[in-house]
Amino acid sequence: MTVVSSKDFNVNQEKYLELALNEEIIIKSGDNMFIVHNIEPDEIFEPDEDFYRSISMEELRKGVLEDVHQWYKEKNGSNSNTGSPTVS
Repeated sequence: MTVVSSKDFNVNQEKYLELALNEEIIIKSGDNMFIVHNIEPDEIFEPDEDFYRSISMEELRKGVLEDVHQWYKEKNGSNSNTGSPTVS
């Protein structure tokens, strides 16, 4: 593992990318650190069945809101005059 400053990395990118083929390179920039290392083509993740079955954040929000309303009705009785919880 080699640790370099961001300035040194920028000046000598080719050198450090060549080193990254065999070892991890840590780039230090202020309080932040980044890792550069070589990956094989089969390590790149491709979307799978789970990805295509996923839902959007809006669909998740809507489903959670419906569940909260249902839970609230069951807990407080469906004839309660207290109304439903509001979520923005």
